Amino acid sequence: MKNIGIIILALFFSAKSNAQNSENWSSKQLIEPSELAGAITKHKDVPVVISVGPGDLIPNSFNAGMASSKDGLDKLKAKLNTLSKNQKIVIYCGCCPFEHCPNVRPAIDVLKQMNFTNYYLLNLSHNIKKDWIDQGYPVKKS
Repeated sequence: MKNIGIIILALFFSAKSNAQNSENWSSKQLIEPSELAGAITKHKDVPVVISVGPGDLIPNSFNAGMASSKDGLDKLKAKLNTLSKNQKIVIYCGCCPFEHCPNVRPAIDVLKQMNFTNYYLLNLSHNIKKDWIDQGYPVKKS
């Protein structure tokens, strides 16, 4: 009987962990940093770029704040309410690898709930330093 309780607890925590780490975006919705950096540098077909994490280092990006917080989600929703549903949008966090990120999934859920159709997640698979800054891509001037 004691072993059954341990097994049930293990299954519960495993399912909870898998649900938290599951992706709510498709591989087609990932945009590579080089592609976004190129659009920014060339000033051609630049999407609306929204930071849903701890900072907004990418030029012209809107800082919604942490999408894992109510304030961050409210600020994101307010920004999205100013955009058309088919506007090209790129969201990013960059705090950590996707499997640990507390911000990208809630932000994508909001985009889905609000019926946006042309949104992407910046593929910062490690973090913004390694995948953006260290690559020499443009950053906001302080």
